[in-house]
Amino acid sequence: MSKKPMNSNDLPTLQDLQRIQRNLPRLPESMDPQKKRLIYGLLAFLAIILLIVGMIYVSKHGEGGLFGSESSTSATDDDDANVATETLSEVKNPYKAVDPVTALAPDLATAKSELASLQVKERASKAGYSRDQFGPAWDDVDGNKCNTRDDILRRDLTNIRFKVKTHACTVITGTLADPYTGKTIEFKRGKKTSAAVQIDHVVALSNAWQTGAQDLSAEQRRQLANDPENLLAVDGPANQQKSDADASEWLPSNASYRCTYVARQVHVKAKYKLWVTADEKKVMERTLNSCKDTNPTKK
Repeated sequence: MSKKPMNSNDLPTLQDLQRIQRNLPRLPESMDPQKKRLIYGLLAFLAIILLIVGMIYVSKHGEGGLFGSESSTSATDDDDANVATETLSEVKNPYKAVDPVTALAPDLATAKSELASLQVKERASKAGYSRDQFGPAWDDVDGNKCNTRDDILRRDLTNIRFKVKTHACTVITGTLADPYTGKTIEFKRGKKTSAAVQIDHVVALSNAWQTGAQDLSAEQRRQLANDPENLLAVDGPANQQKSDADASEWLPSNASYRCTYVARQVHVKAKYKLWVTADEKKVMERTLNSCKDTNPTKK
């Protein structure tokens, strides 16, 4: 990812600070309240300093050298400028594609019903969370011989060219109509270019862990991490900005996609029996009540 100058917009936001506060370790209830406030204050101060240092690093070196998100690239994302490619119509014996219906949200009535069914609780501790708790990244859970990341690129991009002899698995180039920002993004596989398009977990795995996924079996978590209904090809920077935020903390800047986005989050949480916070549910209800359709951009 290219270097970028640091400006005031790169400084920690209120959402960043709230996320830091939420993830601070819990101190014993028996500890003196004044000492607890002092310790929490010091921890928060150190976290903010580290966040600012990280942003300065990004401004000098680019995001790729700091974050290394599994959503951005893959170990196979070598520079493929000279690789032979082919369109889907030219592929012999293409492997089975992900059903495009998985990119859609449930209808509005279903979304509202599913939201009403969700438990409302505070987020649990993040203790014990790691990406490994959800199995190998982009595991081929559907058995179509393509990794999940390429499955979603193939589903969500257009004008795709595949690496030859990969049976339409390895996407080399394509065009994304980004749902989060409304921009059109040209995807090109490569160590320095793949991160422009990332695969977002609609319900972030960290959020899922803190809202019930830690009580799921390892196999259920693996399914959640690779479920096409919980995955979406999106603008890389927008995905990084979202991080593990819930609907009360982040919604797509593209307002026309918010109904679909919230309905998909609700559906995933209902499917895996995850809960929502009170603030999260309020935003979800307000968003769905403003909708006429949960898939307006697909008309």
